[in-house]
Amino acid sequence: MSTDFTKNAYGQGSQDAKQLEEFGYKPQLRRVLSMWDLTVYGLLFMVIIAPHSIYGFVNADSQGMAPFVYLVGFVAMFFTALSYCCMANRFPIAGSVYSYVQHGINPHVGFVVGWLILLDYIFVPALLYLIVGVWCQDLFPQIPVMIWIVFFIIVNTLINIRGIQMTAKTDFVFFIVEIGIVLAIVIGGLMYVFDGGGAGKLTVDPFYQPERINLSFIATACSIAALNYLGFDGISTLAEETHNPGRNVSGAILISLFIIGTVFLAQTYVASLIEPDWKAVKPETAFFDITEKALGHGFRILLLVVNILAVGIANTLNAQAACSRVLFSMSRDGLLPKFLSKIHPKFQTPYAGVTFIGVLSLACAFIFTVDGLARLVNFGAISSFFMLNMAVVRFFFFKERNRDLKGFARYFLCPIIGSAILLYVWTGFDKTTQIVGFSWLAIGLVIGFVKSKGYKEVPDAFKKAFS
Repeated sequence: MSTDFTKNAYGQGSQDAKQLEEFGYKPQLRRVLSMWDLTVYGLLFMVIIAPHSIYGFVNADSQGMAPFVYLVGFVAMFFTALSYCCMANRFPIAGSVYSYVQHGINPHVGFVVGWLILLDYIFVPALLYLIVGVWCQDLFPQIPVMIWIVFFIIVNTLINIRGIQMTAKTDFVFFIVEIGIVLAIVIGGLMYVFDGGGAGKLTVDPFYQPERINLSFIATACSIAALNYLGFDGISTLAEETHNPGRNVSGAILISLFIIGTVFLAQTYVASLIEPDWKAVKPETAFFDITEKALGHGFRILLLVVNILAVGIANTLNAQAACSRVLFSMSRDGLLPKFLSKIHPKFQTPYAGVTFIGVLSLACAFIFTVDGLARLVNFGAISSFFMLNMAVVRFFFFKERNRDLKGFARYFLCPIIGSAILLYVWTGFDKTTQIVGFSWLAIGLVIGFVKSKGYKEVPDAFKKAFS
């Protein structure tokens, strides 16, 4: 690779490339992303309008306190986000939790955790395609679900292969649309309430009802809401396509999490004011019914169309991109088939991984149900997040001995709290999910054993970085 190419293709170029080479890797992906690009990517990965599809279920489970649930979810994920920031600053490489645990604990544990996160990253696109296919058929009953799924897979695969910069531009368009929808809901909903509709006034009831809030209720709320924030971690998979990745990745993780938390709270709070009686609406269509009450039937149709496009393109586009980067990182280390690390000669994207995820998503849409895929996604994410927190404790607190007051709080207390929260969420998985999850883990252990020749060999890049 020439010096000119490095400077032109990687922005800051020499500094970022040198930093990557310190970890034993050569620059292969095009560095074009800023902190703003990553922040928008994270927001769309978490889905700015995510509460629309599940609000009714969350509100019913919390007996009318959906905003409180989302507040608890934000707090729960905040501690794990801090751990991601610690690792992103120290290890600015693609691979996300796979790379972080690899360096924070050891390469073999890193592979196992990477294998677990693949449960999340591989099946998320399939889950989203299946959901949006069902929504589309509701609007156009004459067109089969699978036709819609194939359409969205082709569109997203082509955009992702064209380059991360095109993905970022697409993200920006959807970001503007979704923020516009949120503003319309909040402003229109408040106008409806202030005109005497719904609750008729601002109230703290959606956040605080002392007769219902106790430790058990908070724990239940945590298990419901923490999963709604999954997606901020995907930002870290783009480290090798970002200028100054240590600073920009960690910054984008925190900024996107704070923004998404605020947006979730605003939407669910206004919805609670429009319809204070959580028993008065069907859980399946609660948010759409509530906004129709305040803003009319035309807005309901618009909201459904925007949800379809947001999930079918923006969300799945980013999920497919994140998964392909994890596959790229693990395959270039020789832990997965090498073809998954192939880079497009013109666009500098891991096109083989992107295409593989598209094909796999189509196959999963034929095999799995929405509920089954959702459980698998959650098992993989929560398990790998737990190990990430443990990696922070081991690396920064015990290995590097950051044990002053600041180090104790940042590298021990916060990740331990994050781990405790995740452990509680994890124990709430049903028996079937745990059986499938542990079966997936067992397969990964066998693959890791074979690839490392009995867990004795480590990836060449790891040996170079620590030789």
